[in-house]
Amino acid sequence: MDIPFAFYGRVSTEDNQDPQSSRAWQITRSRALIEPRGGVIVAEFFDVDKSRSIPWQRRPHAAALLAELRKPDRGFDAVVIGEPHRAFYGNQYGLTFPVFEHFGVPLWVPEVGGPIDPNNEAHDLVMSVFGGMSKGERNRIKVRVRSAMSAQAQMEGRFLGGRPPYGYRLADAGPHPNPAKAADGKRAHRLELDPVAAPVVEEIFNAFLDGYGLFAIAERLTRNGIPSPSAHDPGRNRHRSGIAWSKSAVRAILTNPRYTGHQVCTVDCTNQISTRTGTVRS
Repeated sequence: MDIPFAFYGRVSTEDNQDPQSSRAWQITRSRALIEPRGGVIVAEFFDVDKSRSIPWQRRPHAAALLAELRKPDRGFDAVVIGEPHRAFYGNQYGLTFPVFEHFGVPLWVPEVGGPIDPNNEAHDLVMSVFGGMSKGERNRIKVRVRSAMSAQAQMEGRFLGGRPPYGYRLADAGPHPNPAKAADGKRAHRLELDPVAAPVVEEIFNAFLDGYGLFAIAERLTRNGIPSPSAHDPGRNRHRSGIAWSKSAVRAILTNPRYTGHQVCTVDCTNQISTRTGTVRS
């Protein structure tokens, strides 16, 4: 007699994995564990683009699986997971497994060769180790991604996404360095000075160094008819009126490290906005 199983898996785009291939190998590994013992997968719960650090209750499909455990007519008698460190991060196993135990639903994982025995200390140790490995892997991914982005910005002069700071605008930097993305027509970008807004940034820094406060600077810019950042780019700020400068807009510019050279330079360093702080030169 077949034993009905639910499968749970997860993939995150933070490590650039393809969801289809990731699901395929996770479910293949699950079937290799349960099918020799009469198991068959009748339900699937697979979270895509969800970081492993997100608790089960906040992952849509993991939360749906937990909700199904509470139903007497759930349609499956056990749950199988293809790879523990895809499912559990840090102490998530210790917080989640008691729910399976409470509702009498066995949790199968390849690393213990079958269902987890709640009274087996070795099983508990194995699952705890995989939770720690998952946390370590995520941290390594973060370090690799941030290091790569820093190198790309510093060595290649690339702007890696997001809204350009006020005073700059995006410029084309040629085909995307990733061949697959270049084949799709994607382009790399860099920052260049906005000839209209860049002088305004200089004026803001100069006024601040002359002793003017945030409110006084904002009032002067408004009085002189200089469009605020939202008015300067109305296409991306339709939710704002852009009538006048605000103190917060002035503060955001004065505290942005890109203007004073403390952030990795993403344009030619001779092309930065000039201020009188001594840290940036034109």
